[in-house]
Amino acid sequence: MMHPVPRSALLLGLAGLIPFVWGALTVISEPLGLWSAQTLGGRFTGPYVGLFYGAIILSFMSGVLWGFATKASGAVAMSGYVLSVIPALWAFFMTGGGPTGAAVNLMAGFAGLLLLDWMFWRQGLAPAWWMHLRVLLSAIVLICLAVVAFD
Repeated sequence: MMHPVPRSALLLGLAGLIPFVWGALTVISEPLGLWSAQTLGGRFTGPYVGLFYGAIILSFMSGVLWGFATKASGAVAMSGYVLSVIPALWAFFMTGGGPTGAAVNLMAGFAGLLLLDWMFWRQGLAPAWWMHLRVLLSAIVLICLAVVAFD
C-alpha cells in the first residue's frame, strides 16, 4: 500500500537539499564556484557548504531517530536510543581529514542512516511514508557528496 508523503514534509525535505545541491554545483561549475566564493564567501561554496551542512544534518537526524525511540518501550526503546546517537557521533568523529575523506565518510554516514531509518520504520516507530521520503532525500545527498568527493 502506497503512503504518500505529506506535502509539507516533502517540501521541507526538498528545501533541505539546497545546501547539498549548491555545494555540488559550485564544485562542478568553476564560474559558479568563483561567483559564490566572491559573493557568499568560502564557507558557502564548494565542498565546505555540503560537508558542514552534512555534519549538521546527520546530527539533526540523530534527534529525529531519538524521537522515534520514544515511541518504543523496554529493550526496543533502549536499542533505539543507543542507535539514534550514532549519526551525530559519526559526524563528529569522521568529518576531519580534508574534503575528500570527509565527503566519503559522510556518504557512509548517510548510507548507514538510511539503514537506521529502515529499522525504525520497520519497527513501526516512523511514519508509514517515512522510507519514501528518506530514500529520495538520501539518494540526492549521496549524489551531491559523491560530486564533492570524486570531482
